[in-house]
Amino acid sequence: MVSEAPPFWWRKPDWRAWGLSPFSFLYGRIAGHRMVHGKRASVPVPVICVGNFTVGGAGKTPTALALAQAAKAKGLKPGFLSRGYGGSLDVTTVVDPTHHHATAVGDEPLLLAREALTVIARRRADGAERLVREGADLIIMDDGFQSAQIAIDYALVVVDAGRGIGNGYLVPGGPVRAPLRTQLLYASALLKVGEGNAADRVVRLAARAGKPFFSASVRVRGQEDLRGRKVLAFAGIADPAKFFRTVETLGAEIAVRRSFGDHEHPVEDDVSDMLDIAAREGLEIVTTSKDYVRLIGHHGRADELLQRCRVIEIDMVFDDPNAPALIIDRAIAAARERRLREKRNSKAA
Repeated sequence: MVSEAPPFWWRKPDWRAWGLSPFSFLYGRIAGHRMVHGKRASVPVPVICVGNFTVGGAGKTPTALALAQAAKAKGLKPGFLSRGYGGSLDVTTVVDPTHHHATAVGDEPLLLAREALTVIARRRADGAERLVREGADLIIMDDGFQSAQIAIDYALVVVDAGRGIGNGYLVPGGPVRAPLRTQLLYASALLKVGEGNAADRVVRLAARAGKPFFSASVRVRGQEDLRGRKVLAFAGIADPAKFFRTVETLGAEIAVRRSFGDHEHPVEDDVSDMLDIAAREGLEIVTTSKDYVRLIGHHGRADELLQRCRVIEIDMVFDDPNAPALIIDRAIAAARERRLREKRNSKAA
């Protein structure tokens, strides 16, 4: 899977998207076939997948965290399942946020593990099995919607209202991961995040397909004292500009911006450069929670940057506060129906 999204993917289609369309067609045929014909392993507990239609972030991790919080409020023991993108470990592993580093397990699993039991696995069926052994009675997959590796009881597809599905082309001509109509077949509901009309097309398609629709927004946790402060802001996420806009809504003045690739660890020269500029110009340093955890466990100036950073923590807030609990209830009901169907088929065989 492509991890970095070229800027032209998020603009009106041009010669690059058109020129790559034969490759997009081939990619779409393969990805669509996998979704339709993939052998999905059955899991004995309900499975919620938080995914998106495109490459790049749309708010999946904070959405997964919000669902886990709602599950715990209902007395459940949720477990997160992640592929561990960006980490070096290739064995199924229970993530320990006090022991593991982002270089080993990836940045997103470290954030998830602060909230609930988290397992990384290259093969999601193995990870699901491990979560069940560890006592999870609800699995929340962070990404993996197109993987077709395990049976999903509820697929919540997150769409960024500001970027939508970009130019609408499939990889490599655009950011779309599989044919949109095929993806909609397997989506249980859409979650539109933020303000804007870029997602309106896909929302209309989902509505015509009879898919429920939720909306939510990102809310910053605290940070009121940043108003009027001059800051150096850096981010290595799918859409750094979104983070910079968030910082500006807090009233801070961004004197210096530094953007890195999604999941990218800043190299020593970048770290030293940011620290030196901040010291010279008297700037406070702000970053995302993902970038912060990527600095943990490093030494020298990277550790100095870690100590200097102020983390802008965010929460995913559903417009309907009852929506997360409703999603969990529907996943539980769908899992019950799935297991009954499997039992009937087993008896018939």
